[in-house]
Amino acid sequence: MTVEPATIEPRFGRRIKGPSAFGDGDLRRFVHLARTLAVTDWKLRFFGSVLGYVWQLMRPLLLFGVLYLVFTHVFRFGDDVDYYPAVLLMNVVLYTFFAEATMGAVGSVVDRENLVRKIQFPRMVIPLSVVLTAAFNFAVNFLAVFVFIIAQGVPITWHWLWLVPLLAILAFFCTGVAMLVSALFVRFRDVRPIWEVVLQALFYATPIIYVVSSPQISEHTHLRRLINLNPLTSILTQARHELIGAHGAPTAAAAAGSWAWLLIPAAIVVGSFALGLWYFNREAPRIAEEL
Repeated sequence: MTVEPATIEPRFGRRIKGPSAFGDGDLRRFVHLARTLAVTDWKLRFFGSVLGYVWQLMRPLLLFGVLYLVFTHVFRFGDDVDYYPAVLLMNVVLYTFFAEATMGAVGSVVDRENLVRKIQFPRMVIPLSVVLTAAFNFAVNFLAVFVFIIAQGVPITWHWLWLVPLLAILAFFCTGVAMLVSALFVRFRDVRPIWEVVLQALFYATPIIYVVSSPQISEHTHLRRLINLNPLTSILTQARHELIGAHGAPTAAAAAGSWAWLLIPAAIVVGSFALGLWYFNREAPRIAEEL
């Protein structure tokens, strides 16, 4: 008679989760970590460079120079736009902020694999630090924009103060997208090339070179409405209005057709942030395991 050995079922207990997205809820520590990471990354980017922060100014200025020469001297595209050089440079810098914040966030968690595996800290500070670093770069670039706008003779008005909440909305949108793509990239490495293509498409789907109220766009109702679904369109159009509003630049609502049409891009901004926050918060305890 043979006796089969007893089957031993190991019991490992409750699964241990990693640090959450917000850690222990200490707001002061959370803000300090995000700021420290952002400042460190910003300084390291120019470490050992002779010209240092000048290179940060060169990228948008060179892009602006190429676009300005092509679309004003070759295609004569900006003839019907007041202060077109100033508007073009502002649009380039605003879009650069969005592209840099979101593209930099894609691989931010994976790039800090050693840090994530060894240290317990709120994971949310990683994408937020990328957005902060992009905000530092934007602040440097905007100084050049401000000087250029003054040199172009654009009148300074109190309407410029409305640029502050517009920038806050743009940063809010960037943060939502940054949280989403950074968490997705941990599992799906195709996110990086996909987002590169999306950014290229958005560059032309956003009124950077053109204005959405131009006759070439306005005569195509469906195209105008499709372009206005893009939240960046509303932000850039309203920013142009606040910059040179006294000179015939329509508001985002007027360019879209009515205030009701702005509810869609507004919902996209809020929905992107909510989705990014929910997904990153869900994936944060498993990030170290997935890496």
